[in-house]
Amino acid sequence: QVQLVESGGGLAQAGGSLRLSCAASGRTFSAYAVGWFRQAPGKEREFVSSISWNGAYTDYADSVKGRFTISRDNAKNGVYLQMNSLKPEDTAVYLCAARDGSLTRRPDYNYWGRGTQVTVSS
Repeated sequence: QVQLVESGGGLAQAGGSLRLSCAASGRTFSAYAVGWFRQAPGKEREFVSSISWNGAYTDYADSVKGRFTISRDNAKNGVYLQMNSLKPEDTAVYLCAARDGSLTRRPDYNYWGRGTQVTVSS
């Protein structure tokens, strides 16, 4: 069993930065791939980024590539999303998720956090 808690969301101006954290409990967290998704009001959940269990592989949605960076620290049971050059269209609830398997952009993850709100003003 893995429990995930996101933090680091808030209000930022366009062009600004935020760093999201996903804290995990469960001793097997280091064996899981982790993804970040986001969901804006009235829209479907959208893939943002993912990272393999050892951090060797990462994937990004085209809309965030070059602006967001995903990383993890298995010793601290944490996964992070550094978000730079934020845009108003990045406004959403950001959720982290973990899965026992390879990276995927589909929401086929076993465990989900509750999310953290990111709001970007123009």
